[in-house]
Amino acid sequence: MSKGKKKSERQVVMARAVAGKWLRRAAHSEYRLRILFGASHKNLPNLLRSFRDGKVSVVGVPRVADLGVKEAFDAVEVWSPNQEALAKLAAWAEDKGLETSGVW
Repeated sequence: MSKGKKKSERQVVMARAVAGKWLRRAAHSEYRLRILFGASHKNLPNLLRSFRDGKVSVVGVPRVADLGVKEAFDAVEVWSPNQEALAKLAAWAEDKGLETSGVW
């Protein structure tokens, strides 16, 4: 009975080790930015998606191909592993009069 139990414990330890290796390879830093918008900026989520896809350019901000965009009621949340580009995007939004949460 104890021999079977030790075998299953060994399998669990091996599975955890394999999962740990996979997570270390697949994990990466991710930074977020929340941009609050008013009634006059309802097309901001579409603008950011077009910016990500390369259809629109934003002055002073390099294209971020891996930009995630999530629309909320009164804000747009964007995320990317590129912290520098998100900081420039936050500065651009603040120059346009939008309130941001800052990059976190």
